[in-house]
Amino acid sequence: MSRVGKNPVVVPSGVTVTLNGKLLAVKGKLGELKLDVSSEVDTTIEDGKVSVKPRSETKRARAHWGTTRALINNMVKGVSQGYKKTLDLNGVGLKAAAQGKKLNLSLGFSHDVNFVVPEGIDVKTPTPTQIEITGADRQRVGQVAANIRSFKGPEPYKGKGIKYSDETILRKEGKKK
Repeated sequence: MSRVGKNPVVVPSGVTVTLNGKLLAVKGKLGELKLDVSSEVDTTIEDGKVSVKPRSETKRARAHWGTTRALINNMVKGVSQGYKKTLDLNGVGLKAAAQGKKLNLSLGFSHDVNFVVPEGIDVKTPTPTQIEITGADRQRVGQVAANIRSFKGPEPYKGKGIKYSDETILRKEGKKK
């Protein structure tokens, strides 16, 4: 029995969930998200709760049971509260500037890196060494953060580069004489 899947998703006020065939749509103050529900599970909406049940007792159906419930929960939370990732730039000369739908990164290369922010994602730079990525879709927020971090990941000797704000870098000891 799935420990995640057996719990129904509670829909808060201000969020509407509709099921049209296999397409589940969640709409809230921060936008609208859609999910194509797997044919391995049955989804029902009743009195403010979304329940997911497996259609059979196969291993695949049980795997989709908990995954589908988690995806629906992420969608409901995303359109009501939203998701946020914060990146820190460590090192001399590393800075970022958000300009509309572009993020200009100075990372010590011979050229600046211009990152085009995808639709549905907001990027802000409260300080030149901090980037805040917000949006309703958890997967897209995390992917944008990972793409920005991949331009110059943190190195283990001095910790220079782009890292998540809650990430700890395992530091190595330098050369000894």
